[in-house]
Order: sequence, then C-alpha cells, then structure tokens
Amino acid sequence: MVKRLDERSAWPDHIGWRLWEASRTWQREFVAEMRKAGHPWFTDARATLMGHIARRGTRQADLIERMGITKQAVQQLIDGLEAEGVLARMPDPRDRRGRIVVHTEKGLSALRDSNDVKKKIEERYRRLLGEERFKALSDALKHLLPATEKDPDKTSA
Repeated sequence: MVKRLDERSAWPDHIGWRLWEASRTWQREFVAEMRKAGHPWFTDARATLMGHIARRGTRQADLIERMGITKQAVQQLIDGLEAEGVLARMPDPRDRRGRIVVHTEKGLSALRDSNDVKKKIEERYRRLLGEERFKALSDALKHLLPATEKDPDKTSA
C-alpha cells in the first residue's frame, strides 16, 4: 500500500508543523493585504527580501548570507524590485566592487503601509483569540525565540 503524502492525516502533528502553518497563514494574509493597500508587486519572496534590508540600506552580499538562498535567486529578486522602482542599488562607499541595496520612495511607502497592515492582522488575531490567549501566545513566542538563539541544538529539524 502506498501512503499518500498529500493527505492531511499523513502529515505530522507537532509544534513545528503548527508554527509553520501559522506562519504561512500570516504571510498569505499579509501579502493579500499589502496588495489591497496598493502594492500589486508584493509577493512572499519579495516581502522576505525586503525584511532583510535595513532602512539605511544593506550590502547585496549580506542579503545573500542573511537569506540563505543562492546569489542568483537574491539577484533575481533585487532585479525585479529594481525594475518595479521599489529598490535601487548604490555603490558601497567601503568597497568599490560592492553594492548597497536601498529602498526607493516607493519601497519606503510599502514599509510604512506594512506596519499598518501588520497592526491590522494583529488586531484580528487579538479579537479571534481574546486578549488573554493572545497575550499568552505572544509571551510564549517571546520565550521560545531566545531559547533557540542560545541553543543551536533546539533549532534542528
């Protein structure tokens, strides 16, 4: 008998899976709301890239390291956002060969809108869970993050 991996019952039920599902649900809602807010170019991958770029800009080489994906994939994301007028590449004053990726005004506008969208989603979650459960969830997540950063063994699959 062949087990169908796409059947829900075949998937493991553990906290990692639930955190992943919750994260994916949040990300889909975030992208949809950003598109409604006037940013039709916004996608999951582009949101992830933009989350790694500091307000003052970030070296392209650092983005490759931070994202943990190939140089070509990062390059493609930046190229697309540059073509959309969301990001720009500037010379790195510390390294003649390097480039710094910065937000354009269009990119900064998206960042401002993203804060409002995140607050809107958070408020919906607060209403859905109730204040006490929402606070418990928030506190639990705050306690989990430092533990995984201090102990690399806790981050293994």
